Order: sequence, then structure tokens, then C-alpha cells
Amino acid sequence: MSDRTTYEIVIRGRASARLLRPLLDDFTFDHSSEGTTRLVGEVTDAAHLHGLYAHLASVNAEVISISPLIATSPHQPGSTQP
Repeated sequence: MSDRTTYEIVIRGRASARLLRPLLDDFTFDHSSEGTTRLVGEVTDAAHLHGLYAHLASVNAEVISISPLIATSPHQPGSTQP
């Protein structure tokens, strides 16, 4: 991972501001009706990603998923334009 990549991190439950405080400068968050908290933000490198996970593990957050968000382009390679 050489460039910044936008990641989505989903954790079980409605995370409190106290739990998320170390992440708030880099991530936005929202709570879903399914009882999860979704964090979205830029990760600079693998060490940053591991640090985020270590923080969440240290506060006993149940991480459901960590996924890079793929930006979609309106003109995909191989597609024909009108």
C-alpha cells in the first residue's frame, strides 16, 4: 500500500465518542439501524491500518469488517463511449 486508501471499518454496536476519539481526526462515522457503527477514512499505509485495528482491539470493539473502498470511474477500461 503506497498511496492513501479510503477504508470502511464496521464495528458491532453503537460506538461512543470516547471510543472513537482517537479516530475522529481521520474518520467520519455513522450508526446504522442494524446496530453497527461505520467508520470511513483515509489510511496512509499498512502500519496505520494495523494501528487502527490495535486501538479497536484494545477497547474490545468487535470488528465486523475492514475493507478498502474502490473508487468507481464512469469510464472503465474496455468500455465503449457513446
